[in-house]
Amino acid sequence: MIQDFIEIIILSAVQGISEFLPISSSSHLILVSNFYNFRSSSLLIDVGLHFGSLIAIVFYFRGELFDLKNNRKLLILMTVGSLPLIFFGYFLYTTETIHLLRNIKVIAWTTLFFGIILYFADQRKIDKNISSNLNIKSILFIGLFQILALIPGVSRAGITMTAARFLKYSRVDSGKISFLLSIPALTGASFLSLKNITSQSIEINYLIAISIFLSFLFSYITIRFFLFYINKFSLSVFVIYRIIVALILIFIIYY
Repeated sequence: MIQDFIEIIILSAVQGISEFLPISSSSHLILVSNFYNFRSSSLLIDVGLHFGSLIAIVFYFRGELFDLKNNRKLLILMTVGSLPLIFFGYFLYTTETIHLLRNIKVIAWTTLFFGIILYFADQRKIDKNISSNLNIKSILFIGLFQILALIPGVSRAGITMTAARFLKYSRVDSGKISFLLSIPALTGASFLSLKNITSQSIEINYLIAISIFLSFLFSYITIRFFLFYINKFSLSVFVIYRIIVALILIFIIYY
């Protein structure tokens, strides 16, 4: 039981930190679980980890969310931007195709390729802002890019920020758009398999409860830090990190 608890702490930290950074939480969870042979890792634990992140983002943006009834435009944009991911995600989950993508080779190449794409997107000049320029066309463009996040290594935060930066939104606005779109995405990831939790043992349910709480803590701290960071610095450090991780994985795989 102590080993399971330690594993949950590590997985919660990985999820909470990587979910909102452009480095792919799903790939990090897969890599950490595979390399350390974690016995606590499963899709059900992933549900708990994503649910903790969902609570954190809802809590952080509670003001904007409580005001959605007075801001129908934002509600419509969040819905439209999330539809492509919801449809494709449901298809991959129900056909179990999603399991075919959870391997190290896929992660290595997507981490490298989309890290480079993020770099070029981040060089774009800024001439749009979220309050005046975010519209159906922009959010649908970002939402279609978000479909790629179903592939481990792409990063949902990374690909949505990449799309927003290509559209010339600032890093902070790109981060906020990514965060708002994460709410429907995390809701889907949390509840798609939630029905299966009731059939699990008491021990597994207990571990899921712990994973939710710890993931919330790590996620909330990361959200605050990331918005502060991108207000002052570029995304280059995350690009460098992705390239280093990808090259290490490629070396492990092919050599």
